[in-house]
Amino acid sequence: MKLLVAAWLGVALFVVPVGIRAQTVGQILKGAQTVGKGWQDSQINDAEEQQIGADVSAKLRDKYGVVQDAAVHKYVTLVGRTLAASSTRPELRWTFVVLDTDGVNAFAAPGGYVHITRGALALIKNEGELADVLAHEISHITKKHTITAIQHAKFEGAMASAATKSDFLKALVDKVYESLLENHYDRTQEMDADKTGVTLANSVGYAPNGLGVFLTTLAERNAGLKEPSGVFASHPETQARLAELTKVIAKDKLAATAVVAARYAKSITYKPVPVNQVAQVAPPSTDVAPKKEEPKKGGSGTFGVAGLPGLGQQKPTDKTVASAGARGVNPDRDAKGGPNKALVVVTVTAAELAEFKKGIAG
Repeated sequence: MKLLVAAWLGVALFVVPVGIRAQTVGQILKGAQTVGKGWQDSQINDAEEQQIGADVSAKLRDKYGVVQDAAVHKYVTLVGRTLAASSTRPELRWTFVVLDTDGVNAFAAPGGYVHITRGALALIKNEGELADVLAHEISHITKKHTITAIQHAKFEGAMASAATKSDFLKALVDKVYESLLENHYDRTQEMDADKTGVTLANSVGYAPNGLGVFLTTLAERNAGLKEPSGVFASHPETQARLAELTKVIAKDKLAATAVVAARYAKSITYKPVPVNQVAQVAPPSTDVAPKKEEPKKGGSGTFGVAGLPGLGQQKPTDKTVASAGARGVNPDRDAKGGPNKALVVVTVTAAELAEFKKGIAG
């Protein structure tokens, strides 16, 4: 990944909330001057991006567990690699992981790590929808949104305390992970991933309306929630996104029709769990209202946007509750995960991929 730290500082002028803009940028610049010289002006290369993604993926697997079904992983990988091969970064070591939770979620970690939950697979109705959802996540990676999203936050503390580039990269892993859990992409990034994703899916034969169908299903499923939850939690309002997707499909004449429902039904047999029945990790205690802290000079400040609490400041315990009903806030993010954290490694040959592509037909 070829982003300059110096470039991050410049871009931050445009992405942080107006109220904290001057203070944040000033502190970042001051913090950057205190770290060891050399690494802060170097590029994050592809190998470092891959390592960041691998470390973030390990954290996600530790939180949610991994479905230990090689056949499911191979199927999702075949769909994913079909799309990735036609993306702008086909050379990445693309890895597709099915997380073992009823929560509906998906995460794109840097370097080619795409995660989708068992709950999301249960809610998806056909391969075309799966392709559109995976293509959206793939697009976040090819556009490098998963790194630039954290520019919304004040991470100068991590820079100031990092004596080496290695230390900074480790701090960056934590920030990316926390950002992914909160789905902190901005509107521009989400619309960009929508457009790029459906265009990518269409290019290999999948119907581009699958993302819109999934978003509609998800909105209906979450109708009773007071707050956005899980996948696309921070995305623009559903109706606005659907309208934008419709415009893109018409304007760019995206006319592919494949949904491949039969193959999906044969490969994925999970049943959706109502959102108020998704088992949860217990929320942090709310007996005492947390004290609001002002950002400290030279410190990391509050990691969040629009007045939200800093990410990672409140961590759930391992204790679980029966359902999300008693909580009502982000039940998909806080869904209970499975016990096995091991990555399921599958092998996909060029011949298998070619044969799989033949099944994509309208």
